Amino acid sequence: MGSITRGLSNNITTGGVILPAGITNDSVSAVTSFANASGGTLMLLSTQTASNSATISFTTGLDSTYDAYEFHFIDIHARTDDTSFQFNMSTDGGSNYNVTKTSTFAESYQKEDASFANLGYQSTYDLAQSTAFQTLCYRIGNDADQSGAGVLQLFNPASTTYLKHYICQTHSTQEADYAINAFVAGYGNTTSAVNAIRFQMSSGNFDGVIKLYGLKKS
Repeated sequence: MGSITRGLSNNITTGGVILPAGITNDSVSAVTSFANASGGTLMLLSTQTASNSATISFTTGLDSTYDAYEFHFIDIHARTDDTSFQFNMSTDGGSNYNVTKTSTFAESYQKEDASFANLGYQSTYDLAQSTAFQTLCYRIGNDADQSGAGVLQLFNPASTTYLKHYICQTHSTQEADYAINAFVAGYGNTTSAVNAIRFQMSSGNFDGVIKLYGLKKS
């Protein structure tokens, strides 16, 4: 402990600034977040791991503490071939996931053998005043090495004045060996506070990790 303290003190300037050499795994082992370039801070609130799970729900952590929240999806692996990763919102703590939504869905994709690529709008997965689950990644393959990943941003879910905007970008390996980059954005058409989120596949179960972060108010 003494050597760590001396090492850190030797790397502090007279103005109180810690030099790069003073930042090590030992000296910052208790730190859970760092300020980002915009002055905010991403705070890890919870992590859930799906293991052949039908759904993953976040029923705590979404409140007025933060103005914006992010869900990070890591290696979402479909147990059923050619299925989509989806989410929905709740205003009653998770009793019902049926918030009315309107959204857009665009994509770019490239086949593994470079035989086909495209960029365009995908009307199959947008929503127009629908309570259905919103697709984030579609047609994920269930080969052992196939999965999806991405980030869903949800803005001011605790507001009782404004609609609930969301933006998501994902990448997935499709069942026919396409790389698909999907861009989804929309709003939950409710002025009630959104306090729970559920993730699922359009069919079957899934594996993967989902992390919930809050963007600290400045």
